[in-house]
Amino acid sequence: MNEAEAANFDEMLDADGHVRPAYGRYCDWYHQQDPKWLKSQVGKAEQFFRTTGITFNVYGEGDAEERLIPFDMIPRIITAAEWRRLSKGIEQRVRALNAFLHDIYHRREIIRAGRIPDWLLKENDAYLPEMVGFDPPGGIYTHIVGIDLVRTGPDEFYVLEDNARTPSGVSYMLENRETMMAMFPELFSRIPVRTVSDYPQRLLKSLAACAPPATSGRPVVAVLTPGIYNSAYFEHAFVADQMGAELVEGTDLRVVDGRVAMRTTRGYQSIDVLYRRVDDDFLDPLTFRPDSALGVPGIMDVYRAGGITIANAPGTGIADDKAIYSYTQEIVEFYTGEKPLLKNVETWRCSEKDSLAYVLDNLSELVVKEVHGSGGYGMLIGPTASKRELKEFEKKLRARPQNYIAQPTLALSTVPIFTKHGLAPRHVDLRPFVLCSPGKVDITPGGLTRVALKKGSLVVNSSQGGGTKDSWVLED
Repeated sequence: MNEAEAANFDEMLDADGHVRPAYGRYCDWYHQQDPKWLKSQVGKAEQFFRTTGITFNVYGEGDAEERLIPFDMIPRIITAAEWRRLSKGIEQRVRALNAFLHDIYHRREIIRAGRIPDWLLKENDAYLPEMVGFDPPGGIYTHIVGIDLVRTGPDEFYVLEDNARTPSGVSYMLENRETMMAMFPELFSRIPVRTVSDYPQRLLKSLAACAPPATSGRPVVAVLTPGIYNSAYFEHAFVADQMGAELVEGTDLRVVDGRVAMRTTRGYQSIDVLYRRVDDDFLDPLTFRPDSALGVPGIMDVYRAGGITIANAPGTGIADDKAIYSYTQEIVEFYTGEKPLLKNVETWRCSEKDSLAYVLDNLSELVVKEVHGSGGYGMLIGPTASKRELKEFEKKLRARPQNYIAQPTLALSTVPIFTKHGLAPRHVDLRPFVLCSPGKVDITPGGLTRVALKKGSLVVNSSQGGGTKDSWVLED
């Protein structure tokens, strides 16, 4: 470890090099294994992923070649007590975000109270006037949420961002676990790890519980994908298959007798719940972008008439906007009447004059992100940026300050990865997946751990060279 890495909280080893309780039984097993055999398992895991077809596309790549997401076979382990604390904070946050979405599309009490500025909604493309005054079935806006968490100490977890539009990565969470169980079955008989394999059934049950008023009988659920050229198409197909739901594209759907129906060999069948992986803009060419061929003409009219549930609801993107993120602590307190259990990362809004001045003066020490950005694109990591990159980013900031927020570079925790030379620490984040239905918040134990495979790197996104690993939540 270098000095910078030594300053980070190591989730496996304490300051004296002793194994922490979470990793005790795993390390006992690991040190009993033949190193040559462990190295051979790396190739086996890669072959498993290649055979299964677990790939992703990177937008902007000239060759448009599909890539394997690197998988690391050392699990990230969380104790039952740690998970209970995290779960309470996640549930509090998700309930508050859902209440916030209902409020801003109805009475707008948080704006009247002066807790967030009105312009933040007016000047935000993610805010949809078409949702004003409309109550989605069951009152649920965020059916599936991914909360990105980072750790800086034994009891210090921060929310990095909220993914409330169409959070991805659940297929990798499931396949990582399946791969681990295939490679090391004896581990799961030795160590009591909470299951994640029932997520598809829990997802189906949660979506069905949000069925619209027009539903008669057992709700019909389908997954709407933009098609095979989408970077997350593998996940769309995987989730639909695991749920036992139909995978559909816009061309498979039409409005029939006031319902959205999918084409089948026996004619058109009505859909009750549509888990859409298509952005708002492309959902309905009669309401949003008229040139869209990915959505369904007229689906918004059916939605407003109570003929279908769209998950996640249109307009939820405002809740994971990075400018809104900077107000999330106030949002949680406003709607729950409680202090937030999970902290936000300190955030400077570059749209504010004083904040912009501070960010420009300290650019080399901060992380700067686009307000609407995702996937690690369009961001600056000051401490690792060159002088030229800093100058170029300064020009962007001065030209469009409202397009950026800035945050300190946190001392992210590390967990071990398997390398040719043995175990080595790397930085990670965690994306637990949350299912919301009327009166229930269901949090999958663990989630997706993303890992920065390059030494010293803080960027965990797969599109930027990161990998994934299995996340274990231990039973009591």
